[in-house]
Amino acid sequence: MHHDVTSLSEFYYASDLGRSAQRNLQEALREIWPNTKRMTVAGYGFAAPFLRPFMADATRTLCLMPARQGVIHWPHDAPNTATLIDGGRWPIANGFIDRLIVAHAVETEGHLDDLFEEIGRVLAPEGRVIVIAPNRSGIWARADSTPFGIGRTFSYGQLEQLMEQHDLSPTARAAALYAPPSERRFWLRSAKALERFGLRIDAQRVAGALLVEATKQVYALPKGGIRERAGGVLQPTRVRPIPVGATSEADLAARNKRNG
Repeated sequence: MHHDVTSLSEFYYASDLGRSAQRNLQEALREIWPNTKRMTVAGYGFAAPFLRPFMADATRTLCLMPARQGVIHWPHDAPNTATLIDGGRWPIANGFIDRLIVAHAVETEGHLDDLFEEIGRVLAPEGRVIVIAPNRSGIWARADSTPFGIGRTFSYGQLEQLMEQHDLSPTARAAALYAPPSERRFWLRSAKALERFGLRIDAQRVAGALLVEATKQVYALPKGGIRERAGGVLQPTRVRPIPVGATSEADLAARNKRNG
């Protein structure tokens, strides 16, 4: 089963529960990335509801939506920066993106290795990605009425293992959506207080969404280059220059003696 852009849009933009989830996830993301000045910020999957807070200070914001999901115009009140793409082949240059949000993608992606290969390819050196995924132990994963009740669920360890397998080094964990996934007025009014309470007591096991940040690993040769890394096997040796016409050290010694 895949996410559909129409149902995702209706949840986040037309339902009270979706708008509450949007605010809480935006706050969690902004807590991790408080400053994106002069950066290129992008989202993959259905990240449109979470990109707006970054528009004010980022150099550019891009919204990449997989073909199986569909695409919408985004942002709705400005020139479109959303595009429909193949999940394993992004029309993005190597190292172009500084910050990437992956939302409503890993739970339904058929080829996770291909996805994480693309994530690593498009991230700039020391670029960062945040993956948002349904929490395996949270109650939102059991609610079919929300996007978090579709597809796979994850633990922190599973997300971090995926990242590490593709040269992405996990750097931070966060969680959001501590209130029950209910449209009832009482729970909607209580959502903000429950979010603060959940964060304060670190009740990540019951949160609806997990957020894992990772940075792109950049490998550099150690000081001294490959020779030093090889532990001396390739260490250079001193060689005396041999004049033209001399074929060995013995010839050179004999010539020097004659010229004595």
